[in-house]
Amino acid sequence: MSSPASRPVPPAAASQLNLRGAVDLSSLKQRPAAPPAPGAPAGGPSAAGQAGAVPPSATAQGAAPDTGGQPLRVEVTEANFQQLVELSAQVPVVFGLWASYSPASGDLLNVLEDIINSYGGRLVLGAADIDAFPQLAQAFQVQAVPTAVAVVKGQPVPLFQGGADEQQVRSLLDELLKVAAANGVTGSLGGAGTAAAEAEPAPLPPLHQAAYDAIEAGDYAAAAASYRQALLEMPADAEAKAGLAQVELMERLQSLTGPEGDALRQLAAEQPDNLDAQLGVADLDIAGGHIEDALGRIVSFIGRNFGPERETARVRLLDLFEVVGPSDERVAKARQGLARVLF
Repeated sequence: MSSPASRPVPPAAASQLNLRGAVDLSSLKQRPAAPPAPGAPAGGPSAAGQAGAVPPSATAQGAAPDTGGQPLRVEVTEANFQQLVELSAQVPVVFGLWASYSPASGDLLNVLEDIINSYGGRLVLGAADIDAFPQLAQAFQVQAVPTAVAVVKGQPVPLFQGGADEQQVRSLLDELLKVAAANGVTGSLGGAGTAAAEAEPAPLPPLHQAAYDAIEAGDYAAAAASYRQALLEMPADAEAKAGLAQVELMERLQSLTGPEGDALRQLAAEQPDNLDAQLGVADLDIAGGHIEDALGRIVSFIGRNFGPERETARVRLLDLFEVVGPSDERVAKARQGLARVLF
């Protein structure tokens, strides 16, 4: 079972990412709700009501949060999933994926529910039984339960697999709210946080705004062009540098979904010195939250190869450092590994 420190996608790296190319949620059409898994209580661990209902949530102390009467925990079904995706344009929705065979699932949902309640309506929890709703697990590319995946403006942001303590979860959710704000999602279901949600964000520099608009339209090439121009005008623009690395990643990922991605992984396994295959799988791993695997793959390639391909891999690795975040401890570890193989 993975720890939250080993498989999160850092939200800071996703603040301007559009993940349409990585996970297709539109295929999960609204259908009649699936029955609960055999032997599992309706609605999952600690559910207040029947599966598919939208019961009011409560804080750890038992007091109802001030959220305008709207629930902060929803039991996810095929019937209400699309509504939750649409709600993510107003507030981030954190999906806690659980299964009756995993005792840790109930612990994770309880931790998530208590913490999300404390954010006063700025987040919503969706508890999803993967036995009753296996299509969701497939769409989110879940490899183990429990797993937490956020959705912001209809786009998934993987958080972690396995158990997590309160401090780790709060840290990730704080970063998630920054991601949401960067993408214009600053709403609240009421009560605390409403005033902050109504505050107008500071305007972006013109070229950054152009890049953001292009990302919203799915035009990653235009977004990259805007960021490159911003760097020409101000080479020290760290946000433009990170933004460029991010949109270039998303542009590459558009051709690496589904069967194409599976075929690329097979090729990379068979040909460890195939540069394109190794870089492509590293992109897939970054998008899926396997940060250490992605960075380690490229460092290992650099250690085995010389000449132009080695330099190409090194430059790509530096770009991925920007995507993950230069201050991330996994980037620091990969930098140490890069120094060892280079010198």
